[in-house]
Amino acid sequence: MLESIFIIIVGVYCIQLISLLISTFKKYKKLPEDKLPSISIIVAVRNEEKNIRRCLESLDQLVYPEGKLEMIISNNQSIDNTGAIIDDFIVGKPLFKHLIPSEDTDHLRGKANALAQAIKISKGEVILTTDADCAVPSTWTKTIGSYYQDDVGMVMGFTTQETYNHFSGMQMMDFIYLLTLASGTMNMGKPVSAIGNNMSYRKSAYQEVGGYETIPFSVTEDFQLLKSIDSLKKYKIIYPLDQEALVVSEPCEDYKTLYRQKKRWGVGGLESDISGYFLLGTTFLANLGILFSAIFFSFISLTSLVIKIGMDFLVFSFILKRLKLLSKLKYFLAFELYFIIYVLALPFTMIKSRKVVWKDKTYDGSENQTLVSKKSL
Repeated sequence: MLESIFIIIVGVYCIQLISLLISTFKKYKKLPEDKLPSISIIVAVRNEEKNIRRCLESLDQLVYPEGKLEMIISNNQSIDNTGAIIDDFIVGKPLFKHLIPSEDTDHLRGKANALAQAIKISKGEVILTTDADCAVPSTWTKTIGSYYQDDVGMVMGFTTQETYNHFSGMQMMDFIYLLTLASGTMNMGKPVSAIGNNMSYRKSAYQEVGGYETIPFSVTEDFQLLKSIDSLKKYKIIYPLDQEALVVSEPCEDYKTLYRQKKRWGVGGLESDISGYFLLGTTFLANLGILFSAIFFSFISLTSLVIKIGMDFLVFSFILKRLKLLSKLKYFLAFELYFIIYVLALPFTMIKSRKVVWKDKTYDGSENQTLVSKKSL
């Protein structure tokens, strides 16, 4: 009986992945260069002295029509050398602005506050965001901007990660897998996830939903903004698979940091709709079935296991080839083992506690994400 259930789950999982893969490869029209919108790039940073120069150097190499680009680095109460590095780098570079936002308020906190205040002074028609631990290609702005047809309100881009060993390699594969799910669902008209390190939106759409000032505070502020703009039901929200918009971020340095990242994403994912829960539920059950296959050790269960892993490999092959990262397939087996462990363990960690540690601040994981002082930890 359980074997039959596992076969059905694997079948649904495979159909789901195929559908998402097809949707991820969806093509979109592009604007000619003379029609590109003006863009404001915003990077919210906090204590990023190890990463910020690499990010700034990549931004400085961007190619975009003159007079249509600005870059605002919103320095969110950094207490390390981040501010000095920014000031030193932007000397003689008029496209860059160094903003020090005012203190957090009850509603606007952390990254959301840094972004909101930067958007207020921005001049671009389109807001494009990335993170301090990211490097962007010189084609980034031109590629993202070219997708802004009149009816498009948001455009997302893929992000990969630097790979130094199997620990970073499995994180990179995880990023690609999760973003493929996000891209596939978004291109189907069912956005269930967003990541702010390669995210863009019309400033007018942002203002129409009231901005971060009226959006409920969340530890995944990018996802909340996505939901708000999607709720307008007047803009297309797209996630093209385009190698020329591929951002590269740094992986987590250790398992503790990785755990905190996954838990923050997991807590944020609780705010998803039924489409998101179905997607995550199918993924959870398919990976749970892998454990059962080891118990049954029958021809049927092992065949189902091979099919499930084979489907994962097929999806990665197509996506990585399009992104010119096919050599990263060597991390596939490390990813499969890691993915099984964290997908099955994450729900139980959130049942125990929804506290989230994020940028050396702790949030209690409740609906309003109350900030917890360090004394109370």
